[in-house]
Amino acid sequence: MTEYDVVDTPEKYREAVDALRSGTGPVGVDAERASGFRYSQRAYLIQMYRRDSGVYLFDPPAIGDFTGLQDAIGDIPWILHAASQDLACLREVGLNPSTIFDTELGARLLGFPKVGLGTIVEELLGVHLAKEHSAADWSTRPLPQPWLTYAALDVELLVDLMEAEQELLAENEKGDIAAQEFQYELDREPKPPRAEPWRRLSGVHSIRGLRNLAVARELWLARDELASTRDTAPGRLLPDASITVAAKALPGSKRELAAMKDFTGRASRAELDRWWDAISRGRTTEDLPVLRASSESIPPPRAWADRNPEAHRRLRTAREALTKLAISLHMPTENLLAPDTLRQLAWAPPEPIGTETIANAMRGAHVRPWQVAATAATVSAAFVEAGQSAEERPEKGS
Repeated sequence: MTEYDVVDTPEKYREAVDALRSGTGPVGVDAERASGFRYSQRAYLIQMYRRDSGVYLFDPPAIGDFTGLQDAIGDIPWILHAASQDLACLREVGLNPSTIFDTELGARLLGFPKVGLGTIVEELLGVHLAKEHSAADWSTRPLPQPWLTYAALDVELLVDLMEAEQELLAENEKGDIAAQEFQYELDREPKPPRAEPWRRLSGVHSIRGLRNLAVARELWLARDELASTRDTAPGRLLPDASITVAAKALPGSKRELAAMKDFTGRASRAELDRWWDAISRGRTTEDLPVLRASSESIPPPRAWADRNPEAHRRLRTAREALTKLAISLHMPTENLLAPDTLRQLAWAPPEPIGTETIANAMRGAHVRPWQVAATAATVSAAFVEAGQSAEERPEKGS
């Protein structure tokens, strides 16, 4: 079995940069984080492979500055699997590709029902990849050799996988579609931070009463501050369930809080003062949260039948039409047109409804040109059909 070394010194780093610079073809890239263990989403290992240079496993905390590596390979095409998961942490350390090929997205466009790296590699290359270390704590030092082997295999086959997908995309006349999707993925702006991130607390919808919600908010904020300071995943300090149970119970004293058997977690007792202070703030604050977060977005589709029956019919009819179209194109419906885009169009369609007005609205929503060409007429026809069926319905009942 190959023994893999970690690039964690200036000397090893310079050697790796020189080797990757002198390699041939695109670069396979992957990154490992410590999600579920650490607060940050930083990369704790970055893997790269290039033909005629080999595999290199970089330790970002040890290296720090990746300017030399970026200069060496920044203009070379990068191959990633599920690039949207890794681009942010790569950019955080100064690694930013100019062009990419995403093997997961390529597999989606080709209509594969399962697009995990192990599944696609086995399907197209006939190689079995073990995935037993995918959820490991990659902030561990030193990294065990089996983990390094796993990490290396994640990039060693990316070039071969890309070439296999490129051939299939060309055969299915989807090469240009893939190129547009990859560029969109590369150019897409990150989502803005949520105005009230504490509302993502698991179980928050079961909490009744504004005072109880205030306690939940203060506990979440106190936990988030501690987790950030310690760079520890918040749930490892105090689970969501503990915040929820305390917010519902509204304990009247620190002793009462300590006596709650369901108030558990690594820091539930070690940081008892912190949690009690948060509960006290929630119990006394005049800044009470509203019951439901204010939002300018459209309501969930389950409420449309009552609130906007016309939009409900448009959405239902267009979904059925797009599903049939996606099946004919051998790709998931959500890749043909994003569900949120369809919901926005159905809720407030352009007037008058027609292929060109729908196409213009799609372009304003950053829908890719291939998607506009493939779906605008279908969505327009579905919206018109939904309107006609609504007009005919009273006549049938008369």
